[in-house]
Amino acid sequence: MEKAEIGLIGLAVMGSNLALNIAEKGNKIAVFNRTPEKTDEFYESAGDLKKQIIPCKTIDEFVEAIRPPRPIIIMIKAGEAVDQQMEALRPHLGDGDIMIDAGNANFRDTIARFDRLKDSKLTFIGMGVSGGEEGARHGPSIMVGGTEDSWKRVEKVLTSIAAKYNGEPCVAWLGNDGAGHFVKTIHNGIEYADMQMIGEIYGILRDGLGKSASEISKIFGSWNKGRLNSYLIEITEKVLAAEDPVTKTPMVDIILDKAGQKGTGKWSVIEAQNMGIPATAIEAAVAARSLSALKSEREAAQKIFGASDYSFSLPDGSNLEKDLELALFAAKIGAYAQGFAVMAEASREFGWSLPMPVIAKIWRAGCIIRSQFLDEITKAFTDAPDAANLIVTPAFSAMVKESVPALRRVTAAALSAGLPVPALASALTYFDAYRQGRGTANLIQAQRDFFGAHGFDRVDGKDFHHGPWGSGAATF
Repeated sequence: MEKAEIGLIGLAVMGSNLALNIAEKGNKIAVFNRTPEKTDEFYESAGDLKKQIIPCKTIDEFVEAIRPPRPIIIMIKAGEAVDQQMEALRPHLGDGDIMIDAGNANFRDTIARFDRLKDSKLTFIGMGVSGGEEGARHGPSIMVGGTEDSWKRVEKVLTSIAAKYNGEPCVAWLGNDGAGHFVKTIHNGIEYADMQMIGEIYGILRDGLGKSASEISKIFGSWNKGRLNSYLIEITEKVLAAEDPVTKTPMVDIILDKAGQKGTGKWSVIEAQNMGIPATAIEAAVAARSLSALKSEREAAQKIFGASDYSFSLPDGSNLEKDLELALFAAKIGAYAQGFAVMAEASREFGWSLPMPVIAKIWRAGCIIRSQFLDEITKAFTDAPDAANLIVTPAFSAMVKESVPALRRVTAAALSAGLPVPALASALTYFDAYRQGRGTANLIQAQRDFFGAHGFDRVDGKDFHHGPWGSGAATF
């Protein structure tokens, strides 16, 4: 029997869809699930793709069905289950075989798994997969971390199944060990910020301006034809236009305002903090989801403090929809700039040499944050590879100058009306702080020296690093 080019363990929705995508693109694939009935069910439902699929009932049978060196995708719940599956596989594998974790893993777990195998005959790939169920089935964005040799073994298969943007596959090898999963984590952090900012603009339109879901849908639809063209804006238009089949009212109006999260956004914030890189818009978005979960507390607080009147208005002469569009665009630049700055620092810290233009390229299709905006990021980093931050590249500095005044007007009006806009406001203050040549940290350094004798650098460069308040020890 012809050997499979790749194997896959775990036939839940994501695993099944990825396996069908692999088979559909002409690759023979062996599949295994710990519940044999699930394997049978998957195989029987595969239709014409059955000829490309080898269903296996045992691990021995599964491993034997794959051409060495064997790449094996593990598509199961992240965490301890992955370690257990790896341990179950290890005795059955041979020289050069590759275990591939394609789940939403913490990149530090990926590094640890890679390290555990480095002295063995086996190797490991941490593979970020973005695009949800549809992406897995029809073409995801794929971020690969592992050895270059292991990448070359799977490159043909992964290139065939990845989303395509103008014919270019949205897949790349990004570096060693945890590089792929780290980039996927930051992708998700940017996704959190993007969604939160869209939600805040929706809140202004709904609560500040009294517009219906249908009216707001049309506004987002018009924006999707311009510079905000993206998957998230596209689905926002569709979500707001949808009707609840039970109540015949806008679907969005009967959905409880408590947002869930699975951890990747939080990880992106933690890693940004660990590296000392400000990612304030992403932090605000993660915090907003946590605050949304406090539904009963928010309702109780409203009874105490009352609801704001939400009387949103912009200065005379402002073009309301244009200002809102530009404000969202400016804030989006801030979120992406922060995400790419975090990746740049991680690249230095972990020795990955992450290729920023390539990352922007492979996010242009297949993933949740796909947008035409990423074409401009690709060009910006290609033209200015040594730029300290996206917002100081020539192209984006011009965009920031154009759009930030609208963000300032919208944010000021929202705050005055009592409309919460944490991500928009965080993006604005990030711009303001980043462009401020002389900030206020000199006072903080003086305070630190006063109570803890921490010392400080002087603007005149003199070699005297403590203030005239004594030793600096706190006085009580």
